[in-house]
Amino acid sequence: MVLATNLGFPRIGDMRQLKKAVESYWKGKISKDELTATAKDLRAKNWKLQHEAGLDHIPSNDFAYYDQVLNMTAALGLVPSRYQHNGGEVDLDTYFAMARGAQKDGLDVTAMEMSKWFDTNYHYIVPEFEKGMEPKLCSEKIFRHYEEAKALGIETRPVLIGPATYTFIGKPHYEDFDHKAFALKLIPVYNEILAGLAERGCKWVQIDEPIFSLDLCEIGQGTIKAAYDALEKPESLSILVANYFES
Repeated sequence: MVLATNLGFPRIGDMRQLKKAVESYWKGKISKDELTATAKDLRAKNWKLQHEAGLDHIPSNDFAYYDQVLNMTAALGLVPSRYQHNGGEVDLDTYFAMARGAQKDGLDVTAMEMSKWFDTNYHYIVPEFEKGMEPKLCSEKIFRHYEEAKALGIETRPVLIGPATYTFIGKPHYEDFDHKAFALKLIPVYNEILAGLAERGCKWVQIDEPIFSLDLCEIGQGTIKAAYDALEKPESLSILVANYFES
């Protein structure tokens, strides 16, 4: 059986609604509630468009206010210490401070670095790995967006940046960084996400691993094997590992 699918859908909106709403929020012209309402409307419109086009598998969690890698950083709770994150859910202002920097309410912090997403002109927010960072699930967005679509009668396939790709595109801030050990620290959070999605009735999850396209050294290959050996897939869940760019 042939299935029609899509690895992700443009989030900006046909009239650049997201860009306009985000910039208005930054300028203080609209509230957080107004921004999130615009985003929710866009997600619904995008899912319905794909559903009406006849796609069998429609992605969710491909939406971001700024960047999908930054979304994964927030979900994993890996917020650099300068942003004074309290360990709970990463709020919008912290999220945007990570992307753009912030100078308000006694906080004066620089943005995280940007870099090209593989062989594209898209720039992502580079994760920063500090000594002693402990990943933990700090965002319910993955679950919320799946349930949003489900409430519309649309079954989706949530998308995650994979643990190997996330580890290798990040920037360690200490000398004895161990890629395999760090990736293995991420896996309990991925397992928690997979279990949470399965509990909500999700059937498919997409894990993006464009790092698989590269000629990886022994360290890279060992990191991938260790991470995926430790990944715990609920019996009811199927996983699509997506590999693209130069593949």
